[in-house]
Amino acid sequence: MSNAGGTLDPNRLTIEQAAKLLSAAAKVRVPLEHIAADLESGAPRNADGTINLMYYAAWLVKAMGNHVD
Repeated sequence: MSNAGGTLDPNRLTIEQAAKLLSAAAKVRVPLEHIAADLESGAPRNADGTINLMYYAAWLVKAMGNHVD
């Protein structure tokens, strides 16, 4: 989440923060629903429900590898 200085902690992002950050990085909109669906499919999340961006990215790469023929 963000601290008093307004910076984001990539180890503790809300779904909304993750979607906004990923959308800015990819220059394409990443819908909240896609991240929520990933979490329902087993993407890792912290005990408090936040997302660790590094773990989430690793999970996405692994998931993409599972879909390659």
